[in-house]
Amino acid sequence: MFYKFSFLRRKPKVYSKIENHIFGIITELLKVSSTDINVDELGGKYYLSNEEQHFKVTILSNDYVIRLTNTRDSVAEKYDKVFVEDVLKAVKEEKHRRMELVYDSITNSIEKMAERLHNTLIESNELENEKVRRLESQPVENDQKVNF
Repeated sequence: MFYKFSFLRRKPKVYSKIENHIFGIITELLKVSSTDINVDELGGKYYLSNEEQHFKVTILSNDYVIRLTNTRDSVAEKYDKVFVEDVLKAVKEEKHRRMELVYDSITNSIEKMAERLHNTLIESNELENEKVRRLESQPVENDQKVNF
C-alpha cells in the first residue's frame, strides 16, 4: 500500500549541466549585497544587476527565458518551466529577505526617534514643573499688591 501512490509524488528535478551553472551564477549574485534586484510583477520580469561585476540577469517568467549579460556577451535561452520557477523562487526569497532587513531597520529607527522624543518631552515637562515650583515658592512681600 505504501508504494501504491508513489507515482503521485513529484520527483526532485535534476538540472542539466548548463542549468546548474546558471543557477549557481544567480545564487552567487544574490548573495552579494551590491546586486540590485528589481521586479516587474505585472510584466513577469525580474532583473538582477551587479555593476561592480558588470553582470546582469533578466528573467522573463511568462516565457521561461533567462538572459545573462556581461560586458562582452548577452545570451538569452528558453529553459524548462520548473527550472525557471526554482530560479524565481530563489530571487523572490532574497528580495523578501532584503525587504525584511529594510523594514527592521526602519522600525528600529522609528523606535529610537520615538524614544528620544519621549525623553525630550519628559525633560521639557520636568523643566516646566521646576519653573512652576520656583514661582510658587517665591514669597510675596507685604507691600506688594496681589490682583485677583
